[in-house]
Amino acid sequence: MEKGNHSEATEFILSGLTNRPELQVPLFVVFLLIYIITLVGNGGMILLITIDPRLHTPMYFFLSNLSFCDLCYSSVISPKMLLNFIAERKSISYTACAVQMYFFYAFSDFECLLLAVMAYDRYVAICYPLLYTVTMSRQRCKQLVAGVYTVGLVDSMINTCFIFRLSFCSSNIINHFFCDIPPLLAISCSETHINEIVMFTLVCCIIATSFVTVLLSYVYIISTILQIRSAEGRHKAFSTCTFHLTAVVLLFGTLLFMYLRPTSSYSMNTDKVASVFYALVIPMLNPLIYSLRNTEVKDALRKAMNKLLTNS
Repeated sequence: MEKGNHSEATEFILSGLTNRPELQVPLFVVFLLIYIITLVGNGGMILLITIDPRLHTPMYFFLSNLSFCDLCYSSVISPKMLLNFIAERKSISYTACAVQMYFFYAFSDFECLLLAVMAYDRYVAICYPLLYTVTMSRQRCKQLVAGVYTVGLVDSMINTCFIFRLSFCSSNIINHFFCDIPPLLAISCSETHINEIVMFTLVCCIIATSFVTVLLSYVYIISTILQIRSAEGRHKAFSTCTFHLTAVVLLFGTLLFMYLRPTSSYSMNTDKVASVFYALVIPMLNPLIYSLRNTEVKDALRKAMNKLLTNS
């Protein structure tokens, strides 16, 4: 790539997970299976929530949006990643890189914020059950989801614009399997201090705000549950939150590890493993987490399967 400002860059080269030729095909098979499970699991969850009237509640409305985000989140990364496992030239155009980054961070923000909204939903359901139907009305739920999408799109636009104003005149090789901010900062020949501040500030706003919302919600939820006298009542109340809490720990733990640290401590190889986990593995696991421990989802799935077998 010629030296100059970023307008001269026409493509980047993605180094991928590994440069060992003997691992390319096995990794292709593994990540193809992960992607297929992600598509089937999240697509099935959306379909199940849509067709079963018993799941037409605020909690499952938010869950269907989370499944949609997981499906898109993975689809932003997986097709290009799979192609690069078997391609000789692992290139991505400048424009495609910007588009990939924009949608990746948008869906990442959606996921964080939706988990916070779902925590608030559980807080209202457990702490103020008599006001739940009024507080979490259909209109309120749609407004919350619209707010999530708006914030995510704006935040992602700011991050992407700041990154692609930089010059990439020294190298066009991205030491990653997709266009992420830290490896692009690493190959820029521009001053990146402002970008690091912007990224850190925006990540703090999204992740920290979402995490604090979840944390405060669960402080009140646990406090309310502990006041329930019967052990059965406590177990029933807490069981509605366990799957959400599991998803929260998996996602926020990984994101905090990835982005809330100085760039001097980055290890690209470690970051690649963490990125695989939160960008590809978590979207695959979420439908399993929300279905295996959820009797309503399992009952709806059983009913749908029985109806399908009967009709066939």
